[in-house]
Amino acid sequence: MKLLIKNGRVIDPANKIDDSLDILIEGGKISKVGKSVDARAETVIDAAGKIVMPGIVDMHVHLREPGREDKETVFSGTMAAAKGGVTSVLCMPNTLPSLDSINIIKTLNDIIKKTANVDVFICGAITVGRAGKELINISGLKKEGIIAISDDGASVDSDELMLKALKEAKKEKILVICHSEDKALFGKGLVNRGFTSTRLGLRGIPKESEYKRIGRDIKLAEESGATAHIAHVSCAESVEIIRKAKKKLIRVTAETAPHYFSLSEEDLLDYNTNMKINPPLRTKDDILAIKQGLKDGTIDIIASDHAPHTENEKEIEFEYAEFGNIGLETELAVSITELIGPGVLTWPELIRKMSLDSAMALGIDKGTLGVNKDADITIVSPDKEWIVRKENLVSKSKNSAFIGRKLKGAVEYTIYKGKVIYKA
Repeated sequence: MKLLIKNGRVIDPANKIDDSLDILIEGGKISKVGKSVDARAETVIDAAGKIVMPGIVDMHVHLREPGREDKETVFSGTMAAAKGGVTSVLCMPNTLPSLDSINIIKTLNDIIKKTANVDVFICGAITVGRAGKELINISGLKKEGIIAISDDGASVDSDELMLKALKEAKKEKILVICHSEDKALFGKGLVNRGFTSTRLGLRGIPKESEYKRIGRDIKLAEESGATAHIAHVSCAESVEIIRKAKKKLIRVTAETAPHYFSLSEEDLLDYNTNMKINPPLRTKDDILAIKQGLKDGTIDIIASDHAPHTENEKEIEFEYAEFGNIGLETELAVSITELIGPGVLTWPELIRKMSLDSAMALGIDKGTLGVNKDADITIVSPDKEWIVRKENLVSKSKNSAFIGRKLKGAVEYTIYKGKVIYKA
């Protein structure tokens, strides 16, 4: 079956393409990219006035399956991904049980084969039970298909164990994703420590709990010679530490999430639990620092940190509500609204951070519109405005921090391996 996309603004940073072009798809692969492609196709999409980009590669997604299917499943999460223009996700290991054994990885792989709507790659845990005590069998889990390791949701406190994990991951050629959080400093905090926490009467989380642990993780990466990927960067001090490390040519990559460059602690003044996120929403100055980090390349990647929770875990007293918000369906539009509109990033720069760079960090052959590559493509109306409404969310959980917000940029089509899996 052939599919032809006509007249779109095709942006493919991997091949340095930004032009009005056509794309022909055959057998799930891109077969031709060029001017006025003349071919007969069963499906023709007129993309005039639209952006045609590689499908988003989101390297930080909580699909919750197995164990918490009441929050999200591989099926529902990948449906939400399709609606958001995401064609590849890396699922995080804080499931029940955690992704720390060969048997559980085999179980998840079976679920993915049967129910996934987009590509789902697996991030295994660093330690057994994500308890920070015993290293998993990295080699064995790699043979079952994991491409990264992380104790996401928890940090490995032991320097010795974290160094061992980095060395082993380097040997096995898989990425270590660091949830950089010193729990001793984090304590029982609920929101960013500062004026807003005092005003709300809520326990504060100091920035030191993030940036001091980032400094530790980068130091261990330098010592091991491995690459450390720093997840969900949220504050100015963290950005500066990563910037200095890169100048020293230490092997480090970093990601942030859309809520960290669009929302601040002031958005918590009405005690909206959907704004209760870990790391917490920071100050407006931190937002500016995150945007500068994206602009100058300190922060390589934008990922959703899609963290679904049920209503009875969120619609309760702030102190007891779970941390996290969903983001698969809004990450592109929030990024367009906050980064393209104000001129923080160009379209090629944004697309690179949401597709190519995350694919490169993970070592997967995605994030490009090159000939003979998988036809994973997102078509976007860049100026179309829409309002995030709870009833329109596809994710099984509805805990979006952006409900009621007007965003710019709407996904019109998501194409996965040559098939239209979402159409607005």
